[in-house]
Amino acid sequence: MWTNDSSSLLRKVLLADAVVSGATGLLLLLGAGMLTALLGVPEDFMRYTGLSLLPFAALIGYLARREHLPRPAVWAVVAYNALWAVDSVLILVTGWIAPSALGYAFIVAQAAVVALFAQLQYFGLRRSVTAVA
Repeated sequence: MWTNDSSSLLRKVLLADAVVSGATGLLLLLGAGMLTALLGVPEDFMRYTGLSLLPFAALIGYLARREHLPRPAVWAVVAYNALWAVDSVLILVTGWIAPSALGYAFIVAQAAVVALFAQLQYFGLRRSVTAVA
């Protein structure tokens, strides 16, 4: 089943998510050494997090540019974003890492942005017209 987006909201949000995820991934991967002192997050953790974001950003960038969006793939992006936001909060709540105040604010802010992307993608998907392939 494919989606023909009647409003372009879904496509725009997917593209924005790709850009933000890619930029964040590069920042964490390449700037982990400098950011560790500011954020209080272990350098390896930031590097692996950044590295994991790059293929995700490429995938959703590819999805955003397709003529027809496969609904299951978009649902997977929504679920992945929701899981990312929840996991970000759980990392803080469980004490798995002990960031500085700035690091805490960074993690909460990125979790909020990712949750917003998931919500907007969900709304865009719900507003989309469905066509059978």
